[in-house]
Amino acid sequence: MTTLDVSPTPVPASPGRTPQPDPRARRTLEILDHLLDTYGPRDFAVRLWDGSGRDADPGQPTRFTFVLKGPDVLYRMLVPPGKRSAGEAYLSGDVDVEGDLIEAVGIVRAMVSGLSPRKVARLVTDVARLRPRAGNRPMPTKPGLRGRLHTPERDKVAVRYHYDVGTDFYALWLDPRMVYSCSYFPTGEESLAASQERKLEHICRKLRLHEGERFLDLGCGFGGLVMYAAERHGVDATGITLSREHGLLAQRRIRERGLEGRCRVEIMDYRQLSSDRAFDKIAGIGIIEHVGENRLPEFFGKVWSLLRPGSLFLNHGICWPGTNRAYQRALSRLPFRRNFIHRYVFPDLDLLPLHVILRAAGRVGFEVRDVENLREHYAITLRHWLEGLEANWERAVEEVGRPTARLWRAYLAYSSHSFARADINLIHTLFARPDERGRVEIPLTRADMYAAVTAEGHA
Repeated sequence: MTTLDVSPTPVPASPGRTPQPDPRARRTLEILDHLLDTYGPRDFAVRLWDGSGRDADPGQPTRFTFVLKGPDVLYRMLVPPGKRSAGEAYLSGDVDVEGDLIEAVGIVRAMVSGLSPRKVARLVTDVARLRPRAGNRPMPTKPGLRGRLHTPERDKVAVRYHYDVGTDFYALWLDPRMVYSCSYFPTGEESLAASQERKLEHICRKLRLHEGERFLDLGCGFGGLVMYAAERHGVDATGITLSREHGLLAQRRIRERGLEGRCRVEIMDYRQLSSDRAFDKIAGIGIIEHVGENRLPEFFGKVWSLLRPGSLFLNHGICWPGTNRAYQRALSRLPFRRNFIHRYVFPDLDLLPLHVILRAAGRVGFEVRDVENLREHYAITLRHWLEGLEANWERAVEEVGRPTARLWRAYLAYSSHSFARADINLIHTLFARPDERGRVEIPLTRADMYAAVTAEGHA
């Protein structure tokens, strides 16, 4: 166990003046000491507004430095208790991190999760003394959500709040195909661009796409998968998305590649798809998180009606392990407890345990043929995205403004950390719709999925 040395380092005094340490700095360090009393050895530094602070423990590398820019910052991070308060302090610029932001997320989470009733009772008086004066901080805009959860109109607003932040902004840190979903790193050494191509190929192989088949991508984003499937596997591909900006760019990129006759992207809700449109293979890449638990029967029923009997549907989605699920879900929906991700990143996001998804699909008639957890791949993907954002930071600020740019920086770092420590998972589930005789067009083994890939992307 390592504790923080709470003796502030005074700011160098001007000639002829005696330095006057800020007593609030000492109090801040004492509070941090209590919050992190079980963390060690300390491999980060702290720097406060008055120049005082602490280095990492002797012999430990300084992975990052917390910079608290005012005497009220710790209050803002802790009141009310929860990750949202800490996140808002970062968004406003009251607290900053110099160095590895993903590693810093772990310390912040340790501070917040360590707020037991006993600690709160012990610290409440000291924290209250740091209470800020009234004043607004610059924050990202709120989504204008109205009506019941997961109605078509509300889903459109929620989805566009996140995905329509600006295509030029996304282009700063995504790969050239602009694939905004978990990548695939067979060796862990691939570049972002190479790993995204491997992911697209991995999906196509799982679905056993064949030339001439009709393929549907639900939640197609910028159209990377439909274009890849049309070019490399010869399918007739259709993608749908609720994001207007993503859809318009996808349509333009399809025209630029001369693929209008082989693939298309439509801006629409999945519920608007007519069941008269039959597809040989279907993928849902990152759509299940936006469906909502109560809408799962409708969602899987729609997919079932669109899929040719005997064929396959691949669902790619973030799943929550589901610990203490009912209590956590109810708590997060209280206005003052709405968590950071719901409030600022993904309005109405509903991360479900895998068993809930499997049960809903099974009740419609789907059978499970393959399940793969790619959470480590998503942790690496998010680190690549964060590095791309950092490399283009000033341009990102120009595109979306500093509060929103900081929001995305925090979101990418927080998510990478969450996947790395198994707080959330990224699950590929391959479902089959057996025909009337129980047949499914799928090989007896997975060997075809892992055959060597040629330069053209085929086995």
